[in-house]
Amino acid sequence: MIVSYGSLAPKRYMYSEVLKITSSRNDQLGKGGYGVVFKGRLHDGRLVAVKFLHDCKGNGDEFVNEVMSIGRTSHVNVVSLYGFCLEGSKRALIYEYMPNGSLDRYIYSEHPKENLGWERLYVIAIGIARGLEYLHHCCNTCIIHFDIKPQNILLDKDFSPKIADFGLAKLCHTKESKI
Repeated sequence: MIVSYGSLAPKRYMYSEVLKITSSRNDQLGKGGYGVVFKGRLHDGRLVAVKFLHDCKGNGDEFVNEVMSIGRTSHVNVVSLYGFCLEGSKRALIYEYMPNGSLDRYIYSEHPKENLGWERLYVIAIGIARGLEYLHHCCNTCIIHFDIKPQNILLDKDFSPKIADFGLAKLCHTKESKI
């Protein structure tokens, strides 16, 4: 399936390359139910976030689902997937790096409105809505995320939101579902 996308597919990396990108998993950014995320740098200098998936068993349907769903998208409010690693049970996803982390670290703080301000929170909410609208209505194949939460909304250097973590996403034809 990935091969059929040719040059439009995200780049495939060997596991040894991914370890070099992350300096042997030196700088941990976070941990979730599916894996651990590390900061890294591509050979061209771009900063990336590399999600190493753990407990990878079976044929990797969820992994391929995430690669295919996010790999076909291009929107200012959806995180970009630069590449992936699929080497036996070793799997990793390489995303653009979001320097301000996830939204939860701001809204669950003691004073969320003072950290971001009401105007910025409003802009973030609108950005999330635009990203979801794109996924639901503007892609060739409708993508339903199923796991929208503050931890899966990342903030770039300007605090613009980007939807991330497509592990539970489902692809459907636009006429199949209006969930």
